[in-house]
Parts: sequence; C-alpha cells; structure tokens
Amino acid sequence: MPDNSVPNGILLVDKPGGVTSHDVVARARRALNTRKIGHAGTLDPMATGLLILGVGPATRLLTFIVGLDKTYEATIRLGVSTDSDDADGTEIARADAAALAAATDPRIAGGVASLTGRISQVPSTVSAIKVGGKRAYDLARAGEHVELTPREVTVSRFEIRDLRRDADGIDLDVVVDCSSGTYIRALARDLGADLGVGGHLTALRRTRIGPFEVADAVEIAPGAALLPPAIVAAGVLGALPVTADEARDLRHGKRLAGAAPRLEGLTTSTPAAIDPEGRLVGIVERRGSDLKSAMNMAEEQA
Repeated sequence: MPDNSVPNGILLVDKPGGVTSHDVVARARRALNTRKIGHAGTLDPMATGLLILGVGPATRLLTFIVGLDKTYEATIRLGVSTDSDDADGTEIARADAAALAAATDPRIAGGVASLTGRISQVPSTVSAIKVGGKRAYDLARAGEHVELTPREVTVSRFEIRDLRRDADGIDLDVVVDCSSGTYIRALARDLGADLGVGGHLTALRRTRIGPFEVADAVEIAPGAALLPPAIVAAGVLGALPVTADEARDLRHGKRLAGAAPRLEGLTTSTPAAIDPEGRLVGIVERRGSDLKSAMNMAEEQA
C-alpha cells in the first residue's frame, strides 16, 4: 500500500527573478518535506514566470510536460549585443546612430516575420545544452569555444506589443508562442543581426506551458495545494476511462484486449487511464489491437 502521506502532484510556481530553477526546487523540497521533486524545463536566473514542479510519484509526469509548447513575454533591446544574448552578459558590440536609424519600423516588422514559423535556430552559447557531456554555459564561461548545431523550432506567434526608441537603441516588447526548445534569447540575437544593429534580451517572463497558466501558480509553502496527477495527465494527454478490473489488469502489466479502437477521438495516442474513482492508473499505448500500460503510477487511496 503506498504511503499517502507523501506529497504527490504537480505544483505551478511563479519563479521570481534572480534565482535559479534549482533554487526553486530546493525551496519546495524544504517546504514540502520531500526530496522527490523535479521540474519540467528550466528558466534562466534573469527570467520570471511559470515553472512546473513534479512532487513525489507525479515527477514521472514531467517527461510528458517538458515538450509542451510555451508562451513568453519579453523585451528585446536592439542596438547592443552581449556575449550571453541577454542582460546578464557583457556588452560586445554597439550600433551607431546611422545603423539604428536604418532599422525602421517596417524593417523590424519584416525581421520579426522572418523569424516566425518553422525556423532553424542556433541556441545561445550559454544555454544548458550538453556538448561532450558538459553544459554549454560551463564551457563558455571557462573560455572554451562552443559551437552548437542549429535545430528546427516553431515560432507560431512573434508579436510586437510596443516599440520605443531612444538615442542608444530600440526596445521591443513582444509576445512569443513557440515549440519546446526555442530560445527567446536567440530570437533577440538573430533579429538584431538581421537588422545589422545587434540585439539582446532584457526581460523574459514565461506565462504558459501547454494548458498551464502562470495565473494559476501558487505559493511554495507547507501544505501547498498540488494539482492531482489524474487531472494533470488528462489535461495534457487526454483521458481514457477504465473500469476497476481494467485498472487492475493494467497495473499488473496485462493488456486490454481489443481496446485500441477506444483511442479514436482522443487528442493523443498515449492517453491517461483514469479509474472509476478518478485516480490515474498510468499512461497507455496501442499494441496492435490492444492497449498496454506504457507507464504505471503507484496506486492511490480513494
């Protein structure tokens, strides 16, 4: 019988600026009195906004959350480049007045449009991507040359909300909807490069991950309300109701014979199996005409 005193669920946190994602996890471990906490996608120390934590057995759901699309609100400073592509880095180039004047509003709009859709993007050299087993940012800070491979990402919305000019540069307030793995710092860098003035990120806030909104984030505190695993899994993957007997069979590694047609009409081919008590049994997948558990959750008490 599982220990139901152990916290089990998903916690939506509004990360403040100036702390790492690991700092937030450490704080949650202390508040919830458990070591078993992970997160679905980091935020840079400078960034604020939605950080999704998995607590207890629900950490197993993070793998299904990390790849969801995301929404960011950001401010891009055109006219100045930094070695990290954001405000935490060191300035490496500054555009002159003539170059800034040549970056007209229509040219900026065109540059934004060219970075919308399916694009090839080279991540920032201070990203968390591993190169030869080491984080790119560790190599870069050690003075080593870092060359990252371009990757295909999708920017479904890159919208300018406000544009402000001063003698030294141009500030753009933007909102971006994008696929997982998109670097907003790289969008700022590439937009500035396309315009011939350089650019970097001065503010970044993540407001959405898949169906989860930062407006629903809660405080990290003892007894914090966790989203139940069943609700989270069903929201991300869709729900497949199963009977008590089917739930037992799935937990014992048995297949649901001939049940594959029940996937028709669901949003994914790997839905969350939910028992009659509303508990998450696990994630199921098709095996021929049958359904089989791809991942089982520890059985909860009703």
